[in-house]
Amino acid sequence: MNDKRFAAIKGWARGGIAAALAAAGLMAAMPASAQTEIQWWHSMTGALGDRLNGLAERFNKSQSGYKVTAVYKGSYPESMTAGIAAFRAGNAPHIIQVFEVGTATMMAAKGAIVPVEKLMKDAGYKFDRTAYVPAVAGFYTTSKGEMLSFPFNSSTTVFYYNKDAFAKAGVNKVPETWPEVAAAAAKVKASNAASCGYTSSWASWVHMESFSAWHNVLFATENNGFGGNKARLKLNTPLHERHMNNLAQWAKDGWFQYPGRTNQGDAKFYSGECAMFTGSSAAYANVKRNAKFQFGIARLPHYSDVPGAPQNTVIGGASLWVMAGKKADEYKGVAKFFDFLSSPEVQAEWHQATGYLPLTIAAYDLTKKSGFYDKNPGTDVSVQQMIVKTTDKSRGVRLGNFVQIRDVIHEEMEAMLAGKQNAKQALEKMTSRGNDLLARFERTARN
Repeated sequence: MNDKRFAAIKGWARGGIAAALAAAGLMAAMPASAQTEIQWWHSMTGALGDRLNGLAERFNKSQSGYKVTAVYKGSYPESMTAGIAAFRAGNAPHIIQVFEVGTATMMAAKGAIVPVEKLMKDAGYKFDRTAYVPAVAGFYTTSKGEMLSFPFNSSTTVFYYNKDAFAKAGVNKVPETWPEVAAAAAKVKASNAASCGYTSSWASWVHMESFSAWHNVLFATENNGFGGNKARLKLNTPLHERHMNNLAQWAKDGWFQYPGRTNQGDAKFYSGECAMFTGSSAAYANVKRNAKFQFGIARLPHYSDVPGAPQNTVIGGASLWVMAGKKADEYKGVAKFFDFLSSPEVQAEWHQATGYLPLTIAAYDLTKKSGFYDKNPGTDVSVQQMIVKTTDKSRGVRLGNFVQIRDVIHEEMEAMLAGKQNAKQALEKMTSRGNDLLARFERTARN
């Protein structure tokens, strides 16, 4: 995508619809108290989509001035592409849900977005950045301390396991390290407790990005991109090679199944096909809805001999970006909606139902006091992995052209798992090809 072009485009088409209505004699028929519509484009389906639509409906019923219309626009990459195309055409929505890997691209789109902190203050709402979970808010905040987008659905990587399959296979300890995952997968396979021992969704996010932060090693220079656009990948290390070699060997042994690049591993787990699964904490909603067995949630596995591990996992999910060029009253409606989403009660309910992180400290405290974590063991794992103090290596990953970089990582990983190259070769190609994309983004951002 052309970020420079995206950032430079300004102006919105106005008046055409109003003129047509007036000409048809329909303008006078509109009620004086008509609600102001707020268009919200998103990428959620299934149980999460139901919850999202429920939030919009709840807000609409809570007041009469505004109506939030939630519109599903496809996967995260598809919805971001659609949003950019709509902006160029002059008919962008008010709010677009953009996944975390699109953050650097959106940040570079000066003139195309309205910073959420400015939006809230201009609308007269008190905005306290410190009320938000630091690791979440910090990801969407500039070096000058301004929060640019609203961190609506933030997740992190966790480990799910099938308790029934473990009992049948004689696995008596929940794996904490990667060698223990391999041992458990071997037992599951040998006992036919499940046809697949271990699988994973979002392979790049889990096995490269979170893996790096969890072991307190860099994914990229410039503090993983937070320090500027000169960042370059740091994947060709002995630790990354060790892990990729293990995944390749486990796949060869039949212990690990690679299901695809996005969330295909979720279904392999909740269907009972695979006994262990790493993926998003937000998979909880669909796992709880669909699993016909007892399951547990634990921390992401690590290598115990790596100094500083485990550290913290990184943010996933998405945030809400406000597009430029709308009317002042429409922005007041967006701000009112964000204020509604920020309330401790709404946030606590969202967190408990979906597995996404609580947006604010108050929502976390409310959930804890309610006894939810005691009644639902493991649901606090995601929070505990994220509320620790981050390091310059573990804050997260914020790179330009990150969508394309993930595609490169997946392509080379898939070639490795297919036996077409070894781990070292895969990492060398990931690094080289990824750095070409980063250099291209740097040139675009500079201009």
